[in-house]
Amino acid sequence: MPNFVYNPPMSPYLNIIHQDQDIVVLNKPSGLLSVPGRDPWHKDSLALRVLRVWPEACVVHRLDMATSGIIILALRKSAQSHMGRQFQQKVIDKTYFARVEGIIKEDSGLIDLPIRCDWENRPRQIVDFEQGKSSQTEWQVVKREQQTTLVKLTPLTGRTHQLRVHMQQLGHPIVGDEFYATAFGKQYSPNRLALHAASITLTHPSTELRVSFECPPPFL
Repeated sequence: MPNFVYNPPMSPYLNIIHQDQDIVVLNKPSGLLSVPGRDPWHKDSLALRVLRVWPEACVVHRLDMATSGIIILALRKSAQSHMGRQFQQKVIDKTYFARVEGIIKEDSGLIDLPIRCDWENRPRQIVDFEQGKSSQTEWQVVKREQQTTLVKLTPLTGRTHQLRVHMQQLGHPIVGDEFYATAFGKQYSPNRLALHAASITLTHPSTELRVSFECPPPFL
């Protein structure tokens, strides 16, 4: 990741939604890295903060630094393996909420566009029908506002910046997106990306029961 001004939020230091012997579920704030960056001054991250409390914790998935919301870490190796298989098998369901530029006329739809890294401008991602990886996102309008639309997003795949690129390609980039928003979108939400991981449903590593965790978006 290129150099950037990193000023991670410090309060709350850890916003814990749920914790048991296998997992800890947290609400990550926008502006905090999920895992440490390469540079020494980018070490502070959700994973590092969790490790200070639970030294055996393991990362199983990530959120972009600018994205807020639910993220789960495993608290023992067996749980990490269990959830890793679920992510590989695509049986973990996640939903996001986003505020996007403009008014979307349709009520719902599916975006199916392959994505790859734009190496010359990374971490930006681009649509590439020859070399891109298959990527699908379901979207549904929640509320049409004066200049923006609130949408619910369900990623069927988990590519880097997938939701951000797909909404841009739909013609409605997420407001506050430093990489993909228009000048209007950046001005509309200058302090954060309006994208939030609101819920996750998975099979619990020990009980084998389906469990769900929710966290409402802070920008509603």
